[in-house]
Amino acid sequence: MEQRKAHRVVFERGHAANMMAIDGTWQLPCTMEDVSDTSAKLTVDGSIKSLPMKEFFLVLSTMGKAYRRCQLAWVNGDQIGVFFLKPGEKKKKP
Repeated sequence: MEQRKAHRVVFERGHAANMMAIDGTWQLPCTMEDVSDTSAKLTVDGSIKSLPMKEFFLVLSTMGKAYRRCQLAWVNGDQIGVFFLKPGEKKKKP
């Protein structure tokens, strides 16, 4: 049973995206599996163990003009959950 407050869109084949450090020091390809107004589930292509991932950008276009600032919510193998942060919004407590 769905317990989330926000309506989610589930992509049949996923949507290709990239995760990028706030300071631009790393970038990692990922697939967005589902998304809502407030959060998303991503499948990460590669290892996330050595990356500082508390907060990062999710880049949704190849031109880099569509992106969301994210905070890591959970990790389960190669899948992660993220909260979207709005400008001026304080970080959420996990």
